[in-house]
Amino acid sequence: MRADRLLQIMILLQNHGKMTTRQLAEALEVSERTILRDMDALSAAGIPVTAERGKAGGWKLLDGFRSALSGLKLDELKSLFLLPSDHLLEQLGIRPGGLELRRKLAAAMPQTIKSSAQQYLEKIYIDTGAWKPSAGSQTETLRIVLDALLTDRKLRIRYQKAGGETTERIVCPLGLVAKGSAWYLAAMHGQAEYRTYRISRILHADVLPETFVRPPHFNLAAYWNENKARFAASLPEYEIEVLADPSIIGRLTFTDKFVQKSEIGEAEAGGRLPVTLRFDTEEEALAYVLGFGGKMKVIRPKSLIPQIVEQARAAISLYANE
Repeated sequence: MRADRLLQIMILLQNHGKMTTRQLAEALEVSERTILRDMDALSAAGIPVTAERGKAGGWKLLDGFRSALSGLKLDELKSLFLLPSDHLLEQLGIRPGGLELRRKLAAAMPQTIKSSAQQYLEKIYIDTGAWKPSAGSQTETLRIVLDALLTDRKLRIRYQKAGGETTERIVCPLGLVAKGSAWYLAAMHGQAEYRTYRISRILHADVLPETFVRPPHFNLAAYWNENKARFAASLPEYEIEVLADPSIIGRLTFTDKFVQKSEIGEAEAGGRLPVTLRFDTEEEALAYVLGFGGKMKVIRPKSLIPQIVEQARAAISLYANE
């Protein structure tokens, strides 16, 4: 792609100082005529590239522009190495090349701070993918949504709510947010009514020819953080107290997808440990306790105990004639 080549030309000139048309053509495996057209494109875009004639001539970036990286602070340079994961970039249809890109950045850095910043290339890797990839793929839907987003066109979606209900609506896509391994669409529905849609719940999407005017004051990061805080505050909380066998304490303290928080007290006379667990719902608490069988006994709330007994009896009845 031409945009990639223009960026490569800038990096080559940043690293080498000066290069001839022939040297650039050989490095990028294109014709010299293509390089000359690229230089015209860079100049038209406001990039200060100049040509020096003569035996020692060649193309170069103006000194002030070429040294722009030198003006960055160390923490700012370090942040350049902490790129999004290749997994997220691939889902957006972007060829990652993260390692090569960071090597190029390192080559362009001032020598005095290069080694300090380059440690982030060698010692930190960000992976947002799940341990086991899910069977369904949200990539195709994501690409369609991204197309509408980048061209400011309306999007018709068929969306499945958490309860299973399916609706169809036309929205104006305003931004995409990656949260963990999931993608969310921030969109305008109706007159300045903002909503969030999980990409994996979009059953079908069509980009419409009709365009829309993006709200001038909409800020994606601010909207997402406000929406996230509001959602977290609205979540219900269900707290239980149990006595747990010491053999399962390790599982209780390991990160769990259902438990919001666990607090472990001092051991009782029988060796069991009092534990306070917090869940979003009663159903999650019930399933969690049953999963530990006789290793966990509910103390509070008392109303949960009959439900546990009923579920346990149902399980026994299911296997009674096996």
